[in-house]
Amino acid sequence: MAKPNRIFLIGPMGAGKTTIGKQLAQSLGMTFNDSDQEIQRRTGVDIPTIFEYEGEDGFRQREQQVIDDLTQIDNQVLATGGGAVMRPENRQHLSARGVVFFLACSTQQQYERTYRDRNRPLLQTEDPLDRLKELMEIREPLYRSSADYTVSTEGRSATSVANEIMGILRN
Repeated sequence: MAKPNRIFLIGPMGAGKTTIGKQLAQSLGMTFNDSDQEIQRRTGVDIPTIFEYEGEDGFRQREQQVIDDLTQIDNQVLATGGGAVMRPENRQHLSARGVVFFLACSTQQQYERTYRDRNRPLLQTEDPLDRLKELMEIREPLYRSSADYTVSTEGRSATSVANEIMGILRN
């Protein structure tokens, strides 16, 4: 396969989309973008603040616009937020405009990578691990149906995962 012009990373929070995406972009000589970082850049506030004032629906509306904009940029690797697949418009833009990789990992690994992070509003609950399981049950079928490829990040380094993705892109 010729190197695609646009590579999109989807998957749950804590799967490593941003870390792997940065490494992949650097290795491929592409630009890296992160939809959550772009939302924060445009609004001037962090994601928990958006959730506090606009709720999840307000955040998802902003996310939809950002994903529409970012999926039209050539020569990039884009890391999306874990819930980006919840809106059909996002799934359509991702699938139609680039090669989509689902970075998969267990809810236990997600928990280990995210439980201290206060910038994850959906985890500010009594039982964050249970919340991760609930989210995965809803989102995993959407990740799988949207992805061209699924790559496990379970217990792996970013370099290992980025190398696997580059191998897939070479074939």
